[in-house]
Amino acid sequence: MTLNLCVLTPNRIVWDSEVKEIILSTNSGQIGVLPNHAPIATAVDIGILRIRFNDQWLTMALMGGFARIGNNEITVLVNDAEKGSDIDPQEAQQTLEIAQANLRKAEGKRQIIEANLALRRARTRVEAVNAIS
Repeated sequence: MTLNLCVLTPNRIVWDSEVKEIILSTNSGQIGVLPNHAPIATAVDIGILRIRFNDQWLTMALMGGFARIGNNEITVLVNDAEKGSDIDPQEAQQTLEIAQANLRKAEGKRQIIEANLALRRARTRVEAVNAIS
């Protein structure tokens, strides 16, 4: 038995295929989803989506949004998403280093909040690349 997973951003469909299992980062922690999972709607955190597809684990960096699970259908609506295999490791590492530097020199609440979010996004992209290496 499988699940139909659809990952959507405002601009494109990132994933639309049957999968065996997923592990999703939510605002209250990670949840694993197998076929016949109880219906749920949840907020999706900035984090990694792990997908078991053809007996292989794939990763995707998600940048926050919402997910709806029910009747073996999973719809994930996020601000942005990138497959781990599509992320350039060197570019992701450079972005992480820039985000760390920006956080160190951030002044004021707004700059600190924005720098922390940028750092979380950058860490997630690096984690998505490293999870597939």
